[in-house]
Amino acid sequence: MELTDTHCHLQFDRLVSRTDEVLKNAQAASVTRFICVGTNVDDSQKAVDIAATHPNVWATVGAHPHGAKDFFEQENHTARLKDLLTKPKVVAVGEIGLDFYKNYSPKAEQEKLLRLQIEIGALTGLPFVFHIREAWDEFWPIVDSYQSASRRMRGVVHSFSAHPEQLDQTLARGLYVGLNGIMTFTGDKLQLEAAKLIPKNRLILETDAPFLAPTPHRGQPCEPKHIRDIAEFLAGLRGEQIEELASFSTKNARELFGI
Repeated sequence: MELTDTHCHLQFDRLVSRTDEVLKNAQAASVTRFICVGTNVDDSQKAVDIAATHPNVWATVGAHPHGAKDFFEQENHTARLKDLLTKPKVVAVGEIGLDFYKNYSPKAEQEKLLRLQIEIGALTGLPFVFHIREAWDEFWPIVDSYQSASRRMRGVVHSFSAHPEQLDQTLARGLYVGLNGIMTFTGDKLQLEAAKLIPKNRLILETDAPFLAPTPHRGQPCEPKHIRDIAEFLAGLRGEQIEELASFSTKNARELFGI
């Protein structure tokens, strides 16, 4: 059995000092592939560096909506982002999107940054890793303005924790759905219902490590090894065998990211 963590932050402080140990622990839990996700220009560089020195790690490059204001205050960030997207083992643009829950950056700045990165990313042919929080109504018109019948955007809605309505919107655009430890502790029955409705050919697994440790590891730093706990929970929720879920979710990850 093989599992894939399609979204972790190995470059973040709680993991970076023990990367080899973290990856070894994950491999002991049958997690064999890892995508290290960038959230700004500087840590995207760190993600690229980690991928370069570990054979089963790949990287994404992008600027998170929380940092939109800071991004536009730095003159060289757009050029650096474009350059990083050309590096070996970079498999996606992300994570990018809108977050109107915390609003760490003004909405207008977030929307400007999302559009910029879609336009830059479209030139690379890479898929996108989307972060959407309390911003579905504003997100879709932006994405749809770059879609056409002949050009469909490839990507995943990361950390999906919405309802069947938002799932339908996601699937209608041909996007994948990333589930993580939130599913193990949410009290929202509609979130769980949506998780059960995701087609097998659209589901991928992620941890968002070091965040969102699943039950029974709440309060601890999340690690890629916890994909196993997430997979076991989802298999039970969806009425599937864990081996089956591992097989199709890993196949989906390989097809989307080319890993």
